[in-house]
Amino acid sequence: MMKIAVLVSGGGTNLQAILDAIDSGKITNTQVSVVISNNANAYALERAKKHGIPAQCVSPKRYESRELFNRALLETIQSYHVDLVVLAGCLVVIPEMMVKAYPNRIINIHPSLIPAFCGTGYYGLKVHEGVLQRGAKVTGATVHFVDEGTDTGPIILQKAVEVQQDDTPETLQRRVMEEAEWQIMPQAIDLIANQKVEITDGIVKIREA
Repeated sequence: MMKIAVLVSGGGTNLQAILDAIDSGKITNTQVSVVISNNANAYALERAKKHGIPAQCVSPKRYESRELFNRALLETIQSYHVDLVVLAGCLVVIPEMMVKAYPNRIINIHPSLIPAFCGTGYYGLKVHEGVLQRGAKVTGATVHFVDEGTDTGPIILQKAVEVQQDDTPETLQRRVMEEAEWQIMPQAIDLIANQKVEITDGIVKIREA
């Protein structure tokens, strides 16, 4: 059974997609051991509690320096002895010490088809505003491993979503979540849990059997 920690910052819709997929059997061999947020008011923490999952807030506001916060976050995750760290709408920049502690064991969902619209500042509605401003016809979402860079780790899964002419950033964001994010994040977790993901020379290969 693969144990995962899910890191969140807001409402937790991707967390809910993961929990629903576990309940329905779309994700197998997986247990959410803890949900951690940097935001004490994140509704995601309530979602966790309703599922009987330990929920903790580790906020940078409680620490005198970013270094102390980073250490506290890492120590909290390590205390649950998880196999995989899942960033599901987590707005915290993952420190290098955590990447080194969990090499190729941290995954992130990004609301675009990487390498388009990624990097510092390109999250949430900002991504979809950029998509519409540039007149892109296709967008989507990407699940990738986290490395020392920003949205530069090996790509696990991607799914495209068509941009419609009357889209607003809000409608496009919602459709990307429904049609892409909530589909490929659970799928990626299930693949990893069942040892179907390999990384060779920085490229992910998925075994069919």
